[in-house]
Amino acid sequence: MRHSIALVTGATSGLGYAAARLLADGGWQEVIVTGRILAKSKEIAAQLADETKKRIFTPLELDLNRAASATSAVAELVKQGRPVDFLLLNAGLVPTKKRVITTEGVEASQAPLIGHHELTVGLLNANLLSPEARIVITSAEPARGGVPMFKYTDLSAFAAKYYGGDLTAAAEALIRSGTNVRYSPNTAYADAKLMIAWWAEALARRLPSGIAVYAVSPGASNATNVARNAGPLLKYLLIPIVNLIPGMNQTPEVAASRYIQASELGTDVSGRFFASAKGKFSGPMELQRQPHLHIRASQEAAWQAVVKVSGADLSHPASLGAVS
Repeated sequence: MRHSIALVTGATSGLGYAAARLLADGGWQEVIVTGRILAKSKEIAAQLADETKKRIFTPLELDLNRAASATSAVAELVKQGRPVDFLLLNAGLVPTKKRVITTEGVEASQAPLIGHHELTVGLLNANLLSPEARIVITSAEPARGGVPMFKYTDLSAFAAKYYGGDLTAAAEALIRSGTNVRYSPNTAYADAKLMIAWWAEALARRLPSGIAVYAVSPGASNATNVARNAGPLLKYLLIPIVNLIPGMNQTPEVAASRYIQASELGTDVSGRFFASAKGKFSGPMELQRQPHLHIRASQEAAWQAVVKVSGADLSHPASLGAVS
């Protein structure tokens, strides 16, 4: 992979900001930093330039809650005319105590996946990813299972109970937090991160042979918007306890380094989910092999549901690689 142009979503704070700095230190020629408001993106680009002493940061407006914003962002990149080598889909939202649905009918914690899908598909359709590009999308430890207080929905059982076994309809219901979804912020978060892992595997089957995608959990890093926006139980009870346990928390820079590490992986593990070892929330990341992550029917249901909700699909799927 060339170290020419990287694009980082959610770069105005936390792990995205840290990742942008790491990319500058790693010798990248241009780092495109996105934020929901262009003025803020410009401010952050200038701040990063001052801190790193490198004039390589380009601001870009991208609001993942609005399909029109993703379309506009792709149009701006088309004007630039140079393909992206590393696409870091870092931005995320934390579900609140009460269910929040975006103006486009998507549950808040699922919205970043929809926006990232629109951006990724737009770049692929515009031929704006280089032949050996790497795509990294942020997932989280709850997607692997075994995380206290976080339990993902059994998609197959949910589909059987409410949708006649239709996995795609069930996945869409989770994305929209429909009438059959019993809302819990922790479950919504786990479902959103598992949906990302499934989406990455499905995307991998559709990519050209040289391009690869990985879902990556950065591990525990409490100095982020995720921690700051957490509910009272997590914020005032669990997180303070976690901070007292050695190895259970890490700086944003250490967490973001996982993204950079994943960008150097090969196509042989494209689509896979990388997270901490079982029972841990930091330390070296590992390829996750839990059976629920590798159910092909769930992966394809996640992809098709995201396509339906977003209205965005690959325009030339045959030329982008056959789905085996």
